[in-house]
Formats: sequence, structure tokens, C-alpha cells
Amino acid sequence: MSTQPSKDLETFPNPRPERDFVLHMRIPEFTCLCPKTGQPDFATIHLDYVPDERCVELKSLKLYMWSFRDQGAFHEAITNEILDDLVRATEPRYMKVTAEFYVRGGIYTTVVAEHRKPGWAPAPKVELA
Repeated sequence: MSTQPSKDLETFPNPRPERDFVLHMRIPEFTCLCPKTGQPDFATIHLDYVPDERCVELKSLKLYMWSFRDQGAFHEAITNEILDDLVRATEPRYMKVTAEFYVRGGIYTTVVAEHRKPGWAPAPKVELA
């Protein structure tokens, strides 16, 4: 596997496809470029998903995130691009990408994009006393 930035997302078989479980990943070193100024934008990306048959492989995810560092895009566009690419690669039951961009011009921006597989609903929440 390459150690260069790459848009290729690798996957592996879900070890427990019969069960809903949540994967949470925190990616604190995301960078891209502001399309207006060319200045770097920094963000923490949170990825939460319920896999179906495939899970994303972590090194390929790291290299994928790294591939944005020289790409200019608005926060809204880049967050949705990440979601679209990950959904295409893994076909999850549910996925949410939350991008928390650091302050720019005195404004913090958080973009949340979600995907739900048609017909999938989470199990009812269990409250334990």
C-alpha cells in the first residue's frame, strides 16, 4: 500500500455483519485549502457508521484524508464529498460525517452530513436503570 495521498479507499469484510454496531473515528489533522484565499483550513473530522458488509481500512482512510490537503473546496462541499466517497466504498447501513473546522474570520463552522440505507432503522434505545 502506498504512503502517498490517495483517493482509493480500501475495505475489508465486516466481522459481524449480523449485528448493528457503531464505529467512531476521530481524525484531528484534516487539512484542505480555502477556495477563495488558498489558505489552509484545518478541521477535526468525526466519522460514525454502522457497517453492513464492508468496513473501511484505516491506513487507506488516513491516506484518503491526506489527499485533501492541496484541494480547494468549501466546507460544505468537502464534507459531502467525504460522505459520498465513504458510502460508495462501504455501503453502510448508516453513516455520519461531522467536520469541525477551526476558526476562520472569527467563525467556527461545523458541517454534518448523513446517509441511511433505505429500509434501515436503528434498534430502539435501551435505558438501564
